[in-house]
Amino acid sequence: MNYQEIIDRIEQEVQQETHRGKAANYIPALALQDLGKFGMAVHTIDGQDFVVGRAEESFSIQSIAKVFTLSMAMQQFDELVWKRVGKEPSGTRFNSLVQLEYESGIPRNPFMNAGALVITDMILKNSENLKNDLLSFVRGLSDNQYIAYNEEVARSEKETGYRNVALANFIKSFGNLNNKPEDVLDVYFHQCSLQMSCLDLSRAFIYLANRGFSTFCHKQVLNPRQTKRLNSILLTSGLYDAVGDFAYRVGLPGKSGVGGGIVAIIPGQLAVSAWSPGLNESGNSVLALKALELFTTYTGISVF
Repeated sequence: MNYQEIIDRIEQEVQQETHRGKAANYIPALALQDLGKFGMAVHTIDGQDFVVGRAEESFSIQSIAKVFTLSMAMQQFDELVWKRVGKEPSGTRFNSLVQLEYESGIPRNPFMNAGALVITDMILKNSENLKNDLLSFVRGLSDNQYIAYNEEVARSEKETGYRNVALANFIKSFGNLNNKPEDVLDVYFHQCSLQMSCLDLSRAFIYLANRGFSTFCHKQVLNPRQTKRLNSILLTSGLYDAVGDFAYRVGLPGKSGVGGGIVAIIPGQLAVSAWSPGLNESGNSVLALKALELFTTYTGISVF
C-alpha cells in the first residue's frame, strides 16, 4: 500500500477545510497557535516512515503523554494499577470532578486528568527524579535525544491549572494519592508540556502496534497481554468524552491531546499520528480527526 500517496492526498483535502476549531486558549502558552499548521506521520512495524506537512515540527503533546506514564506504571505494577484507577469510559469532561465524589476517589480511567494524576503518583513512588526518568523513557522510545519539556507551557499549566489542583487535593482526601499533591502536579504539568513531533509520536507508539515490542528502538516495552489491555483502554477512553465518535469515524485505538495531536494504532501494522492546533468542543483536533478518518477510509483498514 502506498502510504505516502495516501497521506499526500489527505493533506490536500484537510487543508481545504474552512472550519478548523479553536486553540486551547485556557492554557495561555497554547492560545496563539497557528490553526493552519498540519502534519501527519506513519511509522510501520517494518521500519518505514512516511511524512507530510509539518510532521517533524514539535508541539506540546499534552494528554498523549498519559500513555507513556501508564506504560511505565504497567511495567512496574502490572495488574495492580487497576486497584487505584478504573478502566471504563467516563462520559464526562476530561477534567471533571463529578464522578470522583460517588466513586470514592477512584478515577474512571487513566486517561482522564484525575486518572493520570493517580498514575503519576504511583510511578513517583519508585523514582528519585521522575521527570528525568519519563524524559529518558520517551527519548528511548523515539530515539530522539532532543525531546524536552517546554518550561513555558509547564509554567502556564501550573499558573492556570486550578481544576487540576482541585482534582489532586480531592483524590488525596480519599487516600488515593500517596505523595504530596504539589509533587504529583509538578510532574503532571511537565509531562503535558513534552514537545514531540508527529514522527516522534508514530515511532514512539509503534510498540502498541507490535505486541509490546518496539521495532524502532528494539526493546520489549510491555508484554503482549499488557499491550492488548492498554490498546483496549485507548479504544474506549483515549479521546475524552468523544470516544464513540472516534470509534465511529476512525475505528482505531487512539489518544489525543489538547495541543492538537492524535496518535492511533493499527495492530500488527503501524502507528499513525496527525497534528493541527484547532480543537473541537471535546478538545480534539478538527483537522487531525478528519485526517485519521480519511486514513482508515482510504486504506480500508480499521479494527472493526
